[in-house]
Amino acid sequence: MTYFEGFVVPVPESNKDAYLKHATTFAPLVQDVGVQRMVESWESDVPEGKVTDFRKAVDAKPDEKIVFSFFEYPSKAARDAANEKFMSDPRMAEMGKDMPFDGKRMIMGGFESIVDEGAGGGSYTDGWIVPVPTAKRDAYRELAARNAKYFCEYGATRLVEAFGDDVQKGQVTDYYRAIKAEDGESVVFAFIEWPDKQTRDQGWEKIMKDERMQPQGDMPFDGKRMFWGGFDKILDTSQQGAAQQAGTPITA
Repeated sequence: MTYFEGFVVPVPESNKDAYLKHATTFAPLVQDVGVQRMVESWESDVPEGKVTDFRKAVDAKPDEKIVFSFFEYPSKAARDAANEKFMSDPRMAEMGKDMPFDGKRMIMGGFESIVDEGAGGGSYTDGWIVPVPTAKRDAYRELAARNAKYFCEYGATRLVEAFGDDVQKGQVTDYYRAIKAEDGESVVFAFIEWPDKQTRDQGWEKIMKDERMQPQGDMPFDGKRMFWGGFDKILDTSQQGAAQQAGTPITA
């Protein structure tokens, strides 16, 4: 089953070029150790929430932007093997020098895919983080699987919902704090890939009007504590042929 490591990173806006350079340099090492795909996406449409949001999740400063990122693996075993190689690779020490972001406030975790619809690709990503009671995992998966087909119908290239499997609590920030998790709750890391922002905006407009997407009965998660945002993709190792100019989004 597909496995993801998901990251939310606060990056000074002035360091965007430096961050992309760092990620681009890191990508070959990532692929060498067994990461199937690495995606980095830069804040484009990240709303402020009343209870939770991406900025609160990493205690972002006024001059910082949010990066939504993930590593994709064919399985958890592949991810665990890659992490062992990361730890022993001498190149990691060099990559850890002069980081263009505050790693102490970055949040990360391992997530097992429960819904994966579509082939992916494109230049725009919607990401969201959801608190879901562990006991309602199956109900959430059924809802997400149904909705995924509608998003793809309206132009999305891929929708992934991944359930927390290896999500640790941090000293400063973490996913549990980000969603104000309650006892018995797990974290869902999810994203939608779109060909471009225009398709995304048009797709969401149609989704909001689609009666099939209206809530029916009790929802298997607390929508007041979930948060989401839109991001321009700046690096995708599965789209090596696409233009990846510093500071500009990938073109589909």
